Parts: sequence; C-alpha cells; structure tokens
Amino acid sequence: MHSTSPHYRQLQPEDRMTLASLLQQNYSIRAIARVLHRSPSTISRELRRNADASGYSSYQAQKRCQHRRQSARPQPRLYAEASLFGVIHHFLLAHWSPEQIALTLA
Repeated sequence: MHSTSPHYRQLQPEDRMTLASLLQQNYSIRAIARVLHRSPSTISRELRRNADASGYSSYQAQKRCQHRRQSARPQPRLYAEASLFGVIHHFLLAHWSPEQIALTLA
C-alpha cells in the first residue's frame, strides 16, 4: 500500500491568473486555496512574494518567479561565448588531453 504524501507543485501561470481573478472578486485566501486545491499558506506566500503596492499581477508574478529560478541556478563555468572556450576548443582539436589542457591553463 502506497502512502499518499503530497508532492509540492509550483504555481503555474494558469494558477496565477485564477488567483489574480479571484482576488479582484474579493475572495479570501482560504477560499482561493480551496478553488486552486492548494494550501492557504501557499497562496499567502505567493501574495507576499509577488504582490506590490499596486496589487497582484499574474504576469509580473510569473516574471518574478522565472527570475528567481534563473538566478538560483549557478552560472556555467564554460560557455561558448567565453574566450576560454576558444582556447580549450583549440587544444582539443590539437588532440591534447583534458589533463594537458588543465596543466597548461593552471
């Protein structure tokens, strides 16, 4: 028999649009949570993170969410536009081993 532990799901853009609509209709946080099948704390947290002085905008909330997710990820050490990439690529084409390249760069 499997335990039915809830799994966290992030709010989707559709959820944010519904949330904004229900807020405009003066629904309470608990009522919104029931409609979206979410915890009231999830709704409260979403409003605290993404509402500003002018209110809650689903579009702005989604942009903020995407920005937080992107900035939480580490930057790649090596990317195609970097000058170091060209140097390493050159040595690999010359059949140098990764160890040789690492020692040379050190």
